[in-house]
Amino acid sequence: MDTILNFIINEIFGQGAIFIALIAMIGLILQRKSVTEVVRGTVMTGVGFFVLSTGTSLITGNSIDGISAACNSIMPQAVKSTTVNISAEYGTEIGIVMILAFAINILVARFTKWKSIFLTGHMLYWFPLVFIAAGVDAGLSGIKLIALAAVFTALYMVVFPNLMRPFVKEVTGDDSFTIGHPTTCLSAISGLIGNKRHSTEELSFPKSLGFLREIAITGSFAIGVTYIVMYIILVANGQDPAVVWGYAEGKTGAFTYIFTHVIYFGVGITIMLQGVRMLIAEIVPAFQGIAEKIVPDAIPALDVPVIFPYAPNALLIGLIVAMITSILTILITGSMGISSTVVIPLISTCFFEIGCAAIVGNATGGVRGAVVGAAVCGVILFAS
Repeated sequence: MDTILNFIINEIFGQGAIFIALIAMIGLILQRKSVTEVVRGTVMTGVGFFVLSTGTSLITGNSIDGISAACNSIMPQAVKSTTVNISAEYGTEIGIVMILAFAINILVARFTKWKSIFLTGHMLYWFPLVFIAAGVDAGLSGIKLIALAAVFTALYMVVFPNLMRPFVKEVTGDDSFTIGHPTTCLSAISGLIGNKRHSTEELSFPKSLGFLREIAITGSFAIGVTYIVMYIILVANGQDPAVVWGYAEGKTGAFTYIFTHVIYFGVGITIMLQGVRMLIAEIVPAFQGIAEKIVPDAIPALDVPVIFPYAPNALLIGLIVAMITSILTILITGSMGISSTVVIPLISTCFFEIGCAAIVGNATGGVRGAVVGAAVCGVILFAS
């Protein structure tokens, strides 16, 4: 029994590509597609997921890791939080909660008007872990611990994607999928700001600057400026950027380091958006089999990058504004003694959570919604 459970936890639910490819396969089989179509759809769904993940990894790792390193160096009093290794000690409980919560999600979608089915793989693991940790901290164990974590995980999987559903429809113009991601609260706040007038995607550029319409180029420029600013701040603080960024003993200097990281951002964005297009093109049609045969009118709740191609300018605006407001918030709260804890602005959080919030803000409130929404979210997220 333990072997089967561990296989389901680690080899299916714990592997995003396998999990979502399996969902696609089930959907295609239920539609009675040919063997060729089933194999193709299943494999291409997995490929799309891996392409998306590769782009995301380039952005959060090879591209913006230097900015995070600079922030940590500038504010050395900030330390990594330490936690008990819940995943190792309570792995079985986490796995049981994952399965129970997913089953509850399907039942709720089957018999109520809340029709989303949560398919964001890593979040299927993350939230059971969070709620298990909370239960352990509260002194719970055994059945009580599993029951609490399963209920709260299921509530998250059911409620949050359905709250996002009208906002996603505003962004995409259709109702074929929603978002299953922690950005929900921030996106809802952003989405309620302002009345739509001018979209960020309608911003005009002079013909000589037409290349700025490409998000890969514009984003790379923005990241490049950020690195240059961080370089100046490091020098002003008496620190050596070569040491902070780890190129001190190499043959290249700051120019190559910054240029490489800037290009990695453009590459990451390009790959990620291609992965999004591939994934959506495969999983949404395949999911119709589940929507028709098992859970009528069901829609998939997917990871946040699937919304990025609909408003790339808003995504970039959200990242830049969130970085500025979050850093200002940290400096202000720290200087006023409001918080004794220094929170380093997470670049990936500004990009994914607040970037999505800016896209939603743009859909409902235009440029103003995107800017104000991202600014408000930046303050809320990092105020402590």
